[in-house]
Amino acid sequence: MAFGVIKNVRKVFQLDEIGWTALEPVVALDDATFEFEEGELVALLGPSGCGKTTLLRIVGGLIAKSAGSVAIAGREVTKPMGDYGFVFQAPSLMPWRNVLDNVLFPMEILRKNDAAARRHAHELLELVGLSGFLSARPHQLSGGMQQRVALCRALVHRPRLLLMDEPFGALDELTRMEMNDLLLRIRHETKAISEAVYLSDKVVIFSKRPARVVKEMAIPLAYPRSQKVRFTPAFTAAERIASEALGVVAPTADEAPAHAAQGAGRQ
Repeated sequence: MAFGVIKNVRKVFQLDEIGWTALEPVVALDDATFEFEEGELVALLGPSGCGKTTLLRIVGGLIAKSAGSVAIAGREVTKPMGDYGFVFQAPSLMPWRNVLDNVLFPMEILRKNDAAARRHAHELLELVGLSGFLSARPHQLSGGMQQRVALCRALVHRPRLLLMDEPFGALDELTRMEMNDLLLRIRHETKAISEAVYLSDKVVIFSKRPARVVKEMAIPLAYPRSQKVRFTPAFTAAERIASEALGVVAPTADEAPAHAAQGAGRQ
């Protein structure tokens, strides 16, 4: 059985949940189905507002689904799990805490803030290039540095599943590329097609809301990856297949056989 199984997930927001004027309930997800393996990095790709964040929150146990099932490591997800990590669009660091104390906050919640936890936090911060900023407050850091702290905080308790909701979206292009490489070094969601192809083992592509899975594609790029891979034919081909599935570019008839050979499964 796959490590993660998302099957026929549907989410309907009722009027009292939406928080803004609507004439009828909003269907955010409709029959979302896919699987992933342990250690795999999966990018969710789709139009803005299609329901990717909603699905991540359901997988993380933060909100309830309306129908379907979500199982991680054989466990049905019905509530937040202590062995998951989250990185959201905004770093959401606590301004009164320094870098090290922000990273260690999950260990305090778990009542495991011991010497081993502090050692691991130091190791993570050194890995992301912030070992010289342990005592700094969030307002003293750049946006990219804040997201590095948030990433360390999400990893400090060694989660089995890391959920990321466009954590690099507000960063400039150069910083985004640096964060992409950092994430690959740590090893393995994202809206940018190029970013999804560069980072992922698999890309799951969604339709407009209500979101359905329209395509799953394996990324045929070997690890380790560097920025040079963006200029290879394999990368360009994968990017085009994803673009066509999203409707960003029109399919080219004479390329259909190649796509069939490279594509993965669900159409």
